[in-house]
Amino acid sequence: MTRSWPVCSIALMLFLLLLLRGLIWGAPQPGGHDPSAVIRSGSREPRVLVGRVLADARQFDPGCSVLLQVQRLDGQRRHGRTELQWRQCGLSLQQGWRVRAVGDLTPPAPGAHPFLPGAAERLASRGSWSQLRVSQLEVLERPWTPLADARRSIARGMQQLAGPERGGLLAALVLGGAQVQLPESLRQSFRVAGLSHALAASGFHLSVLLGAALSLGRLLPRSGRLAVAALALAGFLMLAGPQPSVVRAVLMGGIALLIRESGERSRGFGVLLLTLNGMLLLHPAWARSIGFQLSAAATAGLMLTAPRLEQALVRRLPRRCRWLAPALSVPLAAMAWTLPLQLLHFGSTPLYALPANLLAAPLLAPLTLSAIALALGVLVLPTGFLQLLCWPVQQLAGVLIVLVSWISSWPAAQLLTGRPQLWPVLLLAAALLPWLMPAPNRVRLAAVLLLPVVVGLHAGMQLADGLVSVHRHGRHWLLARHRGRAALVVSHADKSSCRMARRLMDGYGHQRLDWLLLLDPVPSAGVSCWQGLARHVSAMQQGQPALAPGQRLISAGLSVELLAHRGEPLLLRIGRQRWQVLLRPQSLWSLQDADVLSSGITGTWLGFRPSSQQRRWLMAHGGSLKVAD
Repeated sequence: MTRSWPVCSIALMLFLLLLLRGLIWGAPQPGGHDPSAVIRSGSREPRVLVGRVLADARQFDPGCSVLLQVQRLDGQRRHGRTELQWRQCGLSLQQGWRVRAVGDLTPPAPGAHPFLPGAAERLASRGSWSQLRVSQLEVLERPWTPLADARRSIARGMQQLAGPERGGLLAALVLGGAQVQLPESLRQSFRVAGLSHALAASGFHLSVLLGAALSLGRLLPRSGRLAVAALALAGFLMLAGPQPSVVRAVLMGGIALLIRESGERSRGFGVLLLTLNGMLLLHPAWARSIGFQLSAAATAGLMLTAPRLEQALVRRLPRRCRWLAPALSVPLAAMAWTLPLQLLHFGSTPLYALPANLLAAPLLAPLTLSAIALALGVLVLPTGFLQLLCWPVQQLAGVLIVLVSWISSWPAAQLLTGRPQLWPVLLLAAALLPWLMPAPNRVRLAAVLLLPVVVGLHAGMQLADGLVSVHRHGRHWLLARHRGRAALVVSHADKSSCRMARRLMDGYGHQRLDWLLLLDPVPSAGVSCWQGLARHVSAMQQGQPALAPGQRLISAGLSVELLAHRGEPLLLRIGRQRWQVLLRPQSLWSLQDADVLSSGITGTWLGFRPSSQQRRWLMAHGGSLKVAD
């Protein structure tokens, strides 16, 4: 044990260096032959792309998209990826097909705000820096793709047998949520309840599969057991795909199994470091993957903290309750290690994750095994027999969905903290680590003193007054924030604008707005979406404006008032700040300072660039504006 620590220390230092390299320099960049290299500003000439589809087409509102591995562009060889987008989804492209597409090649739009990543950020993580708006689409070749066909048959067959929700859940337990287009309401329920890991292919699903395979092969010789385990590992990797969490689980499982079968003791943390170092050496960009980060942190917690926590719980729990120790220690360790990452990436954390995992654990293991068996049946058995086999599994999936929906509806099921900056998250991790690993008491005491500092600094930023201005494609959102509360002024009232408003609120940690002013008629299909955001929604109705001249929407420290007739400014009050919102037909246009500049308040986040007059005033009076975009 003592001799292994220097090796682990060296491996840990190597991992930290590889992680730092991946985070700083690991972002993928387009090569010289990438399709984005031929994009010219202002050019609208059609481009002809020939390439192979990398994954089945995904439907979105109001069209379809697919990622294409480009082979030729305008008859010349090219190497890179481009996303195809088209509005009519009559032709659903499938993985492996070779296609010819004609359309406008454009750079993807960047996000309107750091909390609202756009197509540019989404595609860059997948190695693409261009989009083609398709006007003509032709399938050149439909090769046989047995692996993709099997995934597609499993997902479609389970959803046909058990419905979109229950069947989608069963398919996700086998293929992972990344391979299955699940209803958004189902994903949200699992996320709020703290059970997102159940929908993502990970070490839990592999451990269930590998445990079942080893149980079936326990009477075989060592070579037979290894063969059965290798088949299970390979099958899991092929079905779930080479996602970071899947690759990590398969590599760790294979290494640990070989160590065990050789008669040596498997040191879990050393195996984890060996696996992570190998992954980052081969694929540095995985350091930026949220899935990789969460998987690595959760696994480290299970290996370093869960055993010690279980022993502590056994000593403190009453004798009749000691069976709860392993059930409590595993989710608690995983939650503690992933908490800083959850706050950094999502600005939220589920409050009832511990009871949710305790209640769902007895269902997940048998449901995962049943889903795997049913998936094999979908590939080889007739439909009539499958319906008999599916009925009990379908009922069990329904019980889990009802349980998760119930937990996600509990009061304050999700704690929205707002997305913090990186340095408070690093301080939080430094405060937690001494309690999650062996450390002297004085170090733990110092770490405890860090926690109120971190909370106080983040609370100070959350409670500060400010104005967030976001604009995208002619749509505008103004989020006024005062002492932890918020109100919103929006130029358009369509569903897409409502979804953007919800994401903006979540990013800043606001569960519900004081009031919401819509400067556009609300379509009937979008009323429920807007009403779910605020206590009071004011919008144009039957041709009448949302506010008459002189009327005011007001809550403590936040108000908006129409100063004159339509086309004249709105006056927005945020604590001591005053902003005039200049209106143009059907949109917000810009802001003017009413008295915020003379008040000397600084540090307001704005989504527009101040005028030269404002800049001169600020330079003369020592003020500053922060520009969000």
